[in-house]
Amino acid sequence: MPVKKIGFLSFGHWTPSPHSQTRSASDALLQSIELAVAAEELGADGAYFRVHHFARQLGSPFPLLAAVGAKTKRIEIGTAVIDMRYENPLYMAEDAGAADIIAGGRLQLGISRGSPEQVIDGWRYFGYAPPEGQSDADMGRRHAEVLLEVLKGEGFAQPNPRPMFPNPPGLLRLEPYSEGLRERIWWGAATNATAIWAAKLGMNLQSSTLKLDEGGQPFHIQQAAQIRAFRAAWKEAGHKREPRVSVSRSIFALVNDMDRAYFGQGDKEDQIGFIEANTRAIFGRSYAAEPDVLIEELAQDEAIAEADTLHLTVPNQLGVDYNAHVIEAILKHVAPALGWR
Repeated sequence: MPVKKIGFLSFGHWTPSPHSQTRSASDALLQSIELAVAAEELGADGAYFRVHHFARQLGSPFPLLAAVGAKTKRIEIGTAVIDMRYENPLYMAEDAGAADIIAGGRLQLGISRGSPEQVIDGWRYFGYAPPEGQSDADMGRRHAEVLLEVLKGEGFAQPNPRPMFPNPPGLLRLEPYSEGLRERIWWGAATNATAIWAAKLGMNLQSSTLKLDEGGQPFHIQQAAQIRAFRAAWKEAGHKREPRVSVSRSIFALVNDMDRAYFGQGDKEDQIGFIEANTRAIFGRSYAAEPDVLIEELAQDEAIAEADTLHLTVPNQLGVDYNAHVIEAILKHVAPALGWR
């Protein structure tokens, strides 16, 4: 397999339980920053965060991304993913531009139409509703299209003839504008069709540990087919740059007794479920084994082979030190043998 960028993906769970190392929102945010710093020191390539609203998780990504950007120097910093049904795309463009400038152009922003949330139609509480005849998914994709347009940095707003401060000539754009951010937007696709749609719009592809079951094959085979469909659509669209593709996996190298206690008895099969009443989904298996076994198993994963970036989902409530160990074990004991390093 070719060299890959390897980062972590944290959901930022917290719970006021004595069994959790992450017991408050403060813990979740500050530990996220600490883990990003530790991951960079270990040689990882990225720190990514999942966004969920109305949940004891990470709901507001841009202050966190900016803080991580200020504390690190090299790693990519991103989301996987932000639910666009909840977003004002213009305000989001300003926040993203600021965070990207603070990070020195390292932001990799994963967005999506979202997954089932903690509340019913939570986006309505944020002031959004789809137009007549459209679904909430349509609304999320429309918000994404607006975001992509304003990230081009072109002026579109008519200036006030009597402004408080002098304006540059012509129509005004959103500020701050961060050069190149438009090419670092990723779409989290759960279907082949939305992966193709993302390719046509020039977004990179994020594919997680869940997708709709579109063929009955094992998860990694369906996901690899999705990636190939995305790349074909990208080529057909005639974009000048090469796209990037990431996949997420839960991978644990069992190198000590604590690893074996936590993950030695994990399920190693794909799971089928329903994320909505009539939506059959397939959930990719976890990988947990001694490094030599893990290397053999991962070498058979067709989707990982197709991707250039791998997100390691981490059990953040086990604390910064243990999660740094999880990342280091993959970088040290697994990645080199697979040619990822």
